[in-house]
Amino acid sequence: MKICIFGSGAIGGYMGVRLHQGGADVSLVARGAHLAAMQQNGVKLITEEGEDTVHPTCSDDPAALGPQDYVIIALKAHSVTGAIPSIKPLLGPDTAIVTAVNGIPYWYFHKHGGEYEGRVVESVDPGGLQWKEFGPERAIGCVVYPATEVVEPGVIKHVYGDKFSLGEPDGSSSDRIVKLSEALTAGGLRAPVLDKIRDEIWLKLWGNLCFNPISALTHATLDVITSDPETRAVARAMMLEAKEIGDRLGVHFRVDVERRINGAGAVGAHKTSMLQDLERDRPMEIDPLLTVVQEMGRMVGVPTPTIDVVLALVKQRGEMAGCYTRTSRPEPAEQPAVAAQ
Repeated sequence: MKICIFGSGAIGGYMGVRLHQGGADVSLVARGAHLAAMQQNGVKLITEEGEDTVHPTCSDDPAALGPQDYVIIALKAHSVTGAIPSIKPLLGPDTAIVTAVNGIPYWYFHKHGGEYEGRVVESVDPGGLQWKEFGPERAIGCVVYPATEVVEPGVIKHVYGDKFSLGEPDGSSSDRIVKLSEALTAGGLRAPVLDKIRDEIWLKLWGNLCFNPISALTHATLDVITSDPETRAVARAMMLEAKEIGDRLGVHFRVDVERRINGAGAVGAHKTSMLQDLERDRPMEIDPLLTVVQEMGRMVGVPTPTIDVVLALVKQRGEMAGCYTRTSRPEPAEQPAVAAQ
């Protein structure tokens, strides 16, 4: 079984180490100083139990790796479209693409059923390029729960979590998804195969869509956002708007809003990924976590007033910091005529 991890930073590198330890033929695609360190010294993983260093194939030339059985895309979601030409040499006739990205994946409405079947979600797949170039039939959903970080080139620190939930768009337990689950499990990870992966996608997105932008705007950690009555109320309003959208799309939320907020608060003084990106002058994941919810709200006819306000503010915050570029600006609302005095 050949598995390539495209985007072997904190999460991708962690998966690569564990898959290698489980006996998979795994290769890691990365770049820059991180790649150079991995090629020279191997990939070091630091956990509570100690340190492990493994030496999988690491490259910045996907074409040299050849077609794979699985390509795990572990990039930030907004980076995937630009990486399509580099990913395509890894694809053979039966290669599966595992979308280990935050937010709504490009294939979301493949095998969804109903009136939105086959719909492209522009916020995460502008122009439907991923849908056209990859094909939704290759896709396997993956919801990422661990927190990891690259503490220096070639060195990954595991903070918490070991679960990577998997699911086919049609909910089946296919041969390919079972084998992938087994490979991840052999490396010491939890990889349950779910029959309703979209429910799990929304459960994670439910928190990301509010806590990430609020933290980027306030620079507060999760414990502060969830314990302050006013920011907690903003998060709750955003989540309720999102839940109505999910409900109309047939999503089942297995926990209620208060429990989801309390769960985030229990993580403690944690900086969200969006705040970390802002502080490090890196591109912010605004569209896959927030713009997409606004788009889907308009799709199903659900107003999103709180989401709209927070989205407008965090987009401008990202632009001012040079960490976000919007693809288009909304048309200004028509102003009422002013009566003559």
